Amino acid sequence: MNRNVAKGPAHGIALMTLAMLTIPAVDGLAKYLSSSYSPLFIGWARYAVACAVIVPFAAVRHGTRMFPSERIGAHLLRTIFLMIAMTLYFMSVARIPLATAATASFISPIIAVILAVLMLKERLTIRKMLSLILGFGGALAVLRPDAEFEPGVLLALATGLFFACYMIATRMAAENSDPLKTLAFQCVAGAVLLTPQAVWSWSVPSAGNLKFFVAIGVLSLISHGLSIAAFQKADASTLAPLVYVELIGSTLIGYLVFGEVPGVATLMGAGLIVAAGLMLVEGRSRSRSQSAA
Repeated sequence: MNRNVAKGPAHGIALMTLAMLTIPAVDGLAKYLSSSYSPLFIGWARYAVACAVIVPFAAVRHGTRMFPSERIGAHLLRTIFLMIAMTLYFMSVARIPLATAATASFISPIIAVILAVLMLKERLTIRKMLSLILGFGGALAVLRPDAEFEPGVLLALATGLFFACYMIATRMAAENSDPLKTLAFQCVAGAVLLTPQAVWSWSVPSAGNLKFFVAIGVLSLISHGLSIAAFQKADASTLAPLVYVELIGSTLIGYLVFGEVPGVATLMGAGLIVAAGLMLVEGRSRSRSQSAA
């Protein structure tokens, strides 16, 4: 019995690690394709391919009830925030190194704390304040106000802002819908909402690049599926720090595929932002332990 209990979290950690290493592959493909296609079109293609894959599964599993039946407005709001964050991130990686974009976008947990205090009336603790200071310092290190202006970094920071809004919208919705239904709705709604920008920036994929567009959609679904399975095996406080594994994957892909070497400012910013995020995770873990006691 104890062996099975210990086995669950280990499986969850392994699944979450794989999920976080899959995401940089999606970003790398988007960066590669952005040299020939608009990031707006790539963002739509990601949702369209994912939609084509997930909808048949959802239809077989749930029939005509393949979408959530409650809190549709909340699901739509979450999807819009996530859709904007993804589009901005694809625009960002088309302009700046993957590691820099990933680092700047990881301010989302820190922004989420600010939004939670302002909108959800959560308590602002000393630990949260220190985390905000560290996160802000990390963002400044990546942004480097004294250096030449780089729009790509601002796009990555905006990605973090909208992803934080996505997290808050998810928390406010507090839905308990089936993960497959949620994913199917998210993909279909995202594909429909992004269609105008796809038409505006339309490009017919070449035969050689078509497989990369398919890979973006499929790998995105795989990362979502691995994350869902991970949270079924282990609790959030155990898995949350593994989100920063994505930084490692982004750095490796940037270096091996695109020859990008992170600068000192990016590495310093990454260290501060990761420290800020881990501080928040540790704070939540202690709070839950005290509540349980």
